[in-house]
Amino acid sequence: MTAPLYTAVATSTGDGRAGGRAVTDDGVLDVTLAIPRSMGGAGGATNPEQLFAAGWSSCFHSALKLVASQRKVTLVDSVVVAEVSIAPSATGGFALEAALRVHLGGGIAPETADSLAAAAHEVCPYSLATRGNVPVTVTTTVA
Repeated sequence: MTAPLYTAVATSTGDGRAGGRAVTDDGVLDVTLAIPRSMGGAGGATNPEQLFAAGWSSCFHSALKLVASQRKVTLVDSVVVAEVSIAPSATGGFALEAALRVHLGGGIAPETADSLAAAAHEVCPYSLATRGNVPVTVTTTVA
């Protein structure tokens, strides 16, 4: 691997996902963490899955725009929604699964939308990092 263009640094303290705190070295991100109510926690704060979904959706959206630009396709009203789920695994721990939902406006043909999303999934660093480790579905809709 070549020299990094950027390295994000975040530190988690306290009780981790159960009431801890996560802070980036520049202080821009400073969040309290909580286990969601649906998992038996108190809720009321963010959790690692939400942070991962936010990072993945924005990274995938950038990859989508890059691929569209390379193919000279203008994107209108593009939206990427990442759904990151956590569930008990067969080994007694927990595992992630994800769904990426891509919506493209501007009358793009469904086949073009599918092709752009597939290409973005091939270049997005989050998609590359999770490939083979996290089950992912990618769907597209057009308007």
